[in-house]
This record gives sequence, structure tokens and C-alpha cells, in this order.
Amino acid sequence: MNDRDKQIVSKLEEDGRLSFATLGDSIGLSKTPCWNRVKSLQQKQIITGFSAILSPQAMGLNIRALVNVVIDIGQHQKFEQAIIEHASIRSCHAITGEFDYVLEILAKDITDFDELLRVDLSKLPGVLRFNTSITTRLVKQNGHYSKML
Repeated sequence: MNDRDKQIVSKLEEDGRLSFATLGDSIGLSKTPCWNRVKSLQQKQIITGFSAILSPQAMGLNIRALVNVVIDIGQHQKFEQAIIEHASIRSCHAITGEFDYVLEILAKDITDFDELLRVDLSKLPGVLRFNTSITTRLVKQNGHYSKML
């Protein structure tokens, strides 16, 4: 990535809805060359998509929890597939250390979350045990990758 590409990704991280004309104007390019650079960044999979940032609380999802999971490692493919298909699991990271995975889970309320743990998570393929932390507030989310370049 050159400096112009870094400017493009930085601007798009701030506002993914910028028109190519506005984006180009902000970095000193006309619309078509700007469009070409964005398309190139997409082809290189540096830009992998555009999406809206939603508020879980505004949608009634008031519980956010981090769940550390230990699994029977021979079941990791089945476990990962089940995680991918589960709507309440926001993210899943394979990790090193005492646990095998950490999940970010959203739920409507503590009753919904309790049922999710007892009925769903405990019965996923290979789950041996898990440890849960409910977040009290979100300090930072969606940091900009372009700031790390």
C-alpha cells in the first residue's frame, strides 16, 4: 500500500459511505482514479466490505459477555462450524493459553443469556468447560487499522 492507498482506507474507515467524488476530492484525486484505487484495494482484499455500525442496546441486546471455552480439540472443526452458524455469537477467536477459544456473545437480558449458556453453548460439539465474564461497559470497539500503518 502506498500513501494514497493509506489515505483512502483511513477516510473509508471514518465514513464508508463517502462517494468516490467526495473521497477523491479529500485526497486530491478525481472520481475515476479514486474508484480504480478502491476497486484495487478490494481485489487485494485490503477492503473486504462495507457495513453499517449498529447499536446492540438500541436493538434490545443489553448483555455482552466474553466466554472462554475449552473444547475436546478433536472436535474443533465441528465446534467452529456450530459457532459460525450461531446467531448470538458475535465473534469467536481461537486463542493460546488456558482456553481454546474466546467468544463474544450478545443477549437481550440475563435470563436470555443464562438460557444461551445452559441450552446452546454447553451442548456445542466438543465443549468441555467454559468461563464467562459479563462486560459492564464497552471502552473501545472498531479501532481503525489504518492508524496502525
